[in-house]
Amino acid sequence: MKYALTKPQTDLLREIAAASSAMPIPPARTQTAWALEQRKLIKRTWRGSGHVAVVTADGRYYLKHGKHPQQVQSEKERLEGDAAQAARAPADGAELISRLQAASGKITVPDPAAQTRGRWRAAYYDALHHEHVPEGHKLRWNGRQRGDCVFALVDEEAEKAAQPPPVPAVDVPETLDRPHRLVRTTRKALGRSQNVIDTRGKPEVIPLYLSRPLADRALRIMHALLTEAENRGYTVEAQSDLHRGEAVHTVAIVIRGRAFPLALTERTSKVPHEPTPQELRQQERNPWTRLPKYDEEFNGRLALGAPTGSWYQHSYSYSDGARWTLESRLGHLLQDLERLAAETERREQEKELREAEERRRWYAAVARAREQQIEQHRANALIEQVRTWQQAAKIRAFCQAARAQADDTPAATDETEWLEWAEAYAEQLDPLQGPLRTPPDPPDGREVLRELAKVDAHAYPWPFDTDGRWTLPDDRPTDPLP
Repeated sequence: MKYALTKPQTDLLREIAAASSAMPIPPARTQTAWALEQRKLIKRTWRGSGHVAVVTADGRYYLKHGKHPQQVQSEKERLEGDAAQAARAPADGAELISRLQAASGKITVPDPAAQTRGRWRAAYYDALHHEHVPEGHKLRWNGRQRGDCVFALVDEEAEKAAQPPPVPAVDVPETLDRPHRLVRTTRKALGRSQNVIDTRGKPEVIPLYLSRPLADRALRIMHALLTEAENRGYTVEAQSDLHRGEAVHTVAIVIRGRAFPLALTERTSKVPHEPTPQELRQQERNPWTRLPKYDEEFNGRLALGAPTGSWYQHSYSYSDGARWTLESRLGHLLQDLERLAAETERREQEKELREAEERRRWYAAVARAREQQIEQHRANALIEQVRTWQQAAKIRAFCQAARAQADDTPAATDETEWLEWAEAYAEQLDPLQGPLRTPPDPPDGREVLRELAKVDAHAYPWPFDTDGRWTLPDDRPTDPLP
């Protein structure tokens, strides 16, 4: 836990300590009070319609000494063990290197005290000055004044091999002898504008928004970028789309079928607003008129990236900085576009694979449900045949017993007719009186199979025709899962 307090936390702690009784906590300062309570500097309780708080002994100690008592205790414990920990530090640079090699090249000393830090520091400089560092390696140290001490023995060749290859630079010409076709049309569209250039709403040109003195540099940058993109096999297109009922014109680099729009603008800075004579007169007539505090002015720094409001608005953008110019970042911009195109293609392929797998599993579930339906239907038909066969056998046995009884006593005419009808009925029930055939398959209704497959019956085209046959061109899918 961080024991240091911010100014709002310290101010609230002073107010609570100065109160003669429990101080109500305003809703706006609830988070500040919670931070003090987590550090056990105050105690909060609910009273009435809100929280009240009182200062604790730790809180009064913090106000008096400027430190949390637990922080002071931990520092004391650290200092008490400093001598013992310093004795375990390496005696010289050779021992430090030996320990690093045994520890796979990295050692971390958790926040050592002054004496321990000094012993490790001495071993570090001894390793440097007495050539204990192996050839082709570097010895690095972080945490010289505070925090953890981290020592690392780095293999320079392995480190260089792990570094990514340098990004190829894009050369920007000093003059435009044969400008790119879009640069040429954009230069014609500039006209004789004196102060501000704004081509963002014009078709078949590069979207620019900058001051007139930067127009030549902006066109040279776009010529270099678009030419390099085409040299790499990409396509440069001027596109027009409809967004919320308005035409939006952009210039895009198309990589792997994916268009990345670009816009070149000049950054602005806030400057104090100077009222114009007309605004002053308007304020005199209407004193409640509010004048703006700041104005936005061009500051001479160009920025190139996705236009505002586009899908890739925050995905790629570079501008002039304190240590580099926009010209030196064009290679990085193209690298970002290539990475985005590759990632988008990978995500689309993964999505297609997921959808194909879901489709296959859906058809497999429907096919399996159909097989279960047919199997159950045939099982029911077989059970019914067995039942009727047993019933016919029982009727025959009944008739035979009745006739045996009639041999002992004279039989009536009605009894004889009834037994003859019963025997004929048994013949009708008995399935073995004719050839046995597989019963026809039941109808493949969506609702019936939906209950068996536990899927949405309308997610994909239904695979069965009216006769229950599989109609898809592919073979019937199978699900490897049981």
